Amino acid sequence: MKLKGFIVTLGTFALTTALLYLLGYVLTIPWLMLQYEYTNNASEFFFSIGSLVPLVIGLLISFIAERIYMYKSRQKFG
Repeated sequence: MKLKGFIVTLGTFALTTALLYLLGYVLTIPWLMLQYEYTNNASEFFFSIGSLVPLVIGLLISFIAERIYMYKSRQKFG
């Protein structure tokens, strides 16, 4: 039973995050796009990453989906 809950949570997180990043790229919404940069000009290091908003939204939706799944499973099994 715990494995199914984990799969629902992880699947919801991955699907939501991927769809939001895809939506950001298709519609060119900057706060939904992941922009990755890496520069190493003769040992000078530069690293940059884009928006983390889809990750936060994915975490929230997966938390809600887990709660709904647990509620439904408790009602089903009594």
